[in-house]
Amino acid sequence: MRLRLLALVLPIGLVAALGAAAADARTTADTLLSQGRPVLASTVEDDTLTAAKAVDGSTTTRWASVEGADPQWLRVDLGQPSSINRVKLNWEAAYAKAYRIEVSDDGTNFTTVKEVADGNGAADDLTGLQGHGRYVRLVGTRRATSYGYSLWEIEVYGVADSTGDTQVPTVPTGLKSTAATATSVALSWTASTDNVGVSQYDVLRDGKVVASTAGTTYNDTGLTANTAYKYSVRARDLAGNASAESAAVTVTTGTGGTGGFVLAAAGDIADRCTASDSSCVHPKTAKLVEAMNPAAVITMGDNQYDDAHLADFQKYYAKTWGKFKNITHPIPGNHETYDDTPYEGYHEYFGSIATPQGKNYYSWEMGNWHFVALDSNDFVKEEGLKEPAQLTWLKQDLAKNTKGCIAAYYHHPRFSSGDHGDNPDADPLWKTLVGAGTDLILNGHDHHYERFYPQNADGKKDPAGPVQIIGGMGGAPLYPIKAAHPATAKLISDFGVLKLSMTDSTFATQLIGLDGKVLDSSPTYSCH
Repeated sequence: MRLRLLALVLPIGLVAALGAAAADARTTADTLLSQGRPVLASTVEDDTLTAAKAVDGSTTTRWASVEGADPQWLRVDLGQPSSINRVKLNWEAAYAKAYRIEVSDDGTNFTTVKEVADGNGAADDLTGLQGHGRYVRLVGTRRATSYGYSLWEIEVYGVADSTGDTQVPTVPTGLKSTAATATSVALSWTASTDNVGVSQYDVLRDGKVVASTAGTTYNDTGLTANTAYKYSVRARDLAGNASAESAAVTVTTGTGGTGGFVLAAAGDIADRCTASDSSCVHPKTAKLVEAMNPAAVITMGDNQYDDAHLADFQKYYAKTWGKFKNITHPIPGNHETYDDTPYEGYHEYFGSIATPQGKNYYSWEMGNWHFVALDSNDFVKEEGLKEPAQLTWLKQDLAKNTKGCIAAYYHHPRFSSGDHGDNPDADPLWKTLVGAGTDLILNGHDHHYERFYPQNADGKKDPAGPVQIIGGMGGAPLYPIKAAHPATAKLISDFGVLKLSMTDSTFATQLIGLDGKVLDSSPTYSCH
């Protein structure tokens, strides 16, 4: 009888061991999907405790939310749909007593895959999850301390859908030019198909890749007038498989619109970090500027964080965007006023470049363009318009202008779908510029990218109005975005640099992402 029982026990133990081995094999097959991926947070305690610190692979850097507020969240973009099987959380002392893990396909609609009601801090290793999506979000619903939520690291493990994918996308068809000017060619094509999904299209000009875009349109700018260009496109999927090139089309640019040049622009730029920190963004955006080889650089305020001291300008901004100082036309943001003496560090670093006409506001010209640089701090203080002299100067400056195209830039946007929202106090600037037939208005302040359709004085779509672009994605931590305005053409929460391609009678804009890809292209607009 004993021998018989032993014979029964051994197979049961063997089965258990095999089951454990199978589970280990599944865990081993999972890969770390989250490290270094784009990440957003509901809030940050300060600009040294950013969301990116939670996915940088270091257990000595951390994200922290604001103190004393529930709920708070941290969202990781895995870059592609994936099976989510495991999430590891390495908490700092300020941990979550209650929280949940959610997944989403679109970053907006989330499904809960794990809920924890009795967290005890330290490390949480959540295994056996059965989630699928591109985005993973940690939502803290109850703090364990009086502080906020603080994570050394969040690690998401699973299997990306593209793993093992060897099938190439179909060849794009229907490539055609939808418009051409002296310096630009607009292209469109029919979408390719793929067994998993097309991730991007490479645009080739004369046989060389000039851009990659997620959509099926592209506006190639900075071209030479009266010149023939040969274009083709090819599709890529999430696994990197590339299709053959499409049938080529040849497009000849027009003869008008001479005097073309390229500008680089961004606001909210240098955080207090250096290139040695992989999550530091402003060294990366500076490389984008360098690649553009612009005729001039425009900054839309908050050039240096947090209080814009001269020492910080010299330690951070000067080593990246400072390389273009001699061609930069800056304006101040609200952070430039936080110095012990407002504007002191800004003035000492930029010198006469910041005040070429004796004030923080001034105008300058290039080609057939008149540029107006304004200090919107005067218009957003609690006591209202403190310095009407600037508005008087603006009206006089616009009245004397003899150029055919007008661009203006200042920090606080009149309209925004970002964290700060609309700025009614900036209305005097906006209405004055609209009334003068301004073509382009650039802003910062909200840390995202937003391109609007042309708008009138009331913010409604109107082809006779200026194109407003918020470019607060130069390097400072991103802010959350809200529902888009009715006049919003494109809203993106990502870092990059705005590329402006100007001629004597037209302009076109592109947002260039950190990987050099085009995240957004505007139409080519004619000056009013």
